Amino acid sequence: MINRQIYQTLLNTKESKKVVVVLGPRQTGKTTLLKKIAHEIGIHLWLNCDDPNIRASLELKSTEQLRQIIGEHKRIFIDEIQRVKNSGLLLKLFHDTFPDVNVMVSGSSALEISSNINEPLTGRKLEYMLYPISWNELTHNIGFLSAKGQLEQRLIYGMYPDVINHPGNEKEILTQLSSSYLYKDILSYKGLRKPELLEKLLQALALQMGNEVSFSELSRLLEADKKTIMTYLDLLEKAFIVYRLSPFARNIRNEINTKRKVYFYDNGIRNAILAAFQPLALRQDVGALWENFILGERQKQLAYNQEWSNRYYWRTTQQQEIDYIEERDGVLHVFEFKWNPTKNTRFPKTFMSEYTVGKNQMISPDNMDEFLK
Repeated sequence: MINRQIYQTLLNTKESKKVVVVLGPRQTGKTTLLKKIAHEIGIHLWLNCDDPNIRASLELKSTEQLRQIIGEHKRIFIDEIQRVKNSGLLLKLFHDTFPDVNVMVSGSSALEISSNINEPLTGRKLEYMLYPISWNELTHNIGFLSAKGQLEQRLIYGMYPDVINHPGNEKEILTQLSSSYLYKDILSYKGLRKPELLEKLLQALALQMGNEVSFSELSRLLEADKKTIMTYLDLLEKAFIVYRLSPFARNIRNEINTKRKVYFYDNGIRNAILAAFQPLALRQDVGALWENFILGERQKQLAYNQEWSNRYYWRTTQQQEIDYIEERDGVLHVFEFKWNPTKNTRFPKTFMSEYTVGKNQMISPDNMDEFLK
């Protein structure tokens, strides 16, 4: 088992009076991680909400009925909380009625969780994300040289635990993951029943990965109205399949300030959607794969290190561009991503003279480990 960076952070919440919520894509190891924490803590109550009997017992019972379920337990783990109706009110009841009980829950979809949990648990929860395996986790598990030797494979097959733990079966695992299983939460959400449009949108986004997305162009391409496309993209974000990067625009004329770029949380999922598993030497999208990979890994590290940054890209109508910007404490740190750098990167003078810039760095496989500390 690959040790997860967030393990100690979560273990340290065992005395918290707030509800601890662990979110993340399906199949990233949330259940395994919670079971490891439960084992370390000792006596606890484990409630698996995939079990219909447990769901029925939890769906907004009275305080006295909850007291019977809890018994003398002071540690409660609830797996797949999004399966429970009115889960937010349930957790609020736990928090307000049993202040000496520590509750940790997992959820695989922000669809139901955002609508059911966020408001009732305002000020009552600690929220964490568990992503697919991070580069640091892989390096610490198999060693620096072995991880570097796998880098090309990781750009192609991604970082899902099952993919890493079962070499040789990557295509089968990813094909299954990228089928309806990955986004079944979307199709069951409020009666949505357009799997063919969802699949077409995912394919279009996979082909445009790392590029600016136009809803109008997607609407024409997919023959669906713009509002529907925007709704489906929002749902894909809440299911932790894709995420968007906003443009940075403050002072300079002709800065692009509307279109967002779309990235996938995992390279393997993106490639499975396109059935594109060929080696890097035979591909035309290596630059896009590297950018998607390194951005995703940076996002994991910022989250696990609890470093808060605003994240952007920058481009002008004159095609001046910066791949990635982090804004912290009023300072902009700018980065370019190159798989095979041939010369030193020069950042646009227009940007560098206008804004307060801290780090400015080109990130390649040679220095990626420093970037991902």
